[in-house]
Amino acid sequence: MRILTSLCTIVLASCGSVFAAGPLADVFDGQLKSVENDLIPLMEAMPAERYVFAPTSGEFKGVRTFGAQAKHIATVIYQVSAVMRAEKAPVDIGANDDGPAALKTKAEIMNYVKGSLAYGHKALAGLNEKNQMDSLNVFGSMSRIGAASMLAWHSFDHYGQMVIYARMNGVVPPASLPRPAAPSKK
Repeated sequence: MRILTSLCTIVLASCGSVFAAGPLADVFDGQLKSVENDLIPLMEAMPAERYVFAPTSGEFKGVRTFGAQAKHIATVIYQVSAVMRAEKAPVDIGANDDGPAALKTKAEIMNYVKGSLAYGHKALAGLNEKNQMDSLNVFGSMSRIGAASMLAWHSFDHYGQMVIYARMNGVVPPASLPRPAAPSKK
């Protein structure tokens, strides 16, 4: 459902001034807030000692650990956001898309992810109808609006893998927990 909603939002947002739903930056910033609202509670729920967990049975040879998935999400957010802002990432992001090797603890990884999300929000603030189709060098040539959408869809791809890892460790993702019933209106 999220993917369909994201795709519809992208289509509507790319129509520009035809729709008066608000600035493009707000649309894509809302998507990144959705990532944040699901990812951070999942990371908090996973015990620190399980950040090194990766499945081993089946076809899981060589996959990233739970913590490495989180670092990868953050690194890509930093990489894409830096290109969108035409600057160098504000922190060490390591030599590739796996993030800094020095980050090992839950607290270090959480701080890195939170920093990337804050930086992503700053990058999205610069998106508008005039620059949405600018060509950026993000993993090849991509429009600015394409880069903006990548922040959410790429993050949710890896979030989905992290959900599986959490469930394999007895952790129910907070986003999957029942929500309290809304108070009845009389």
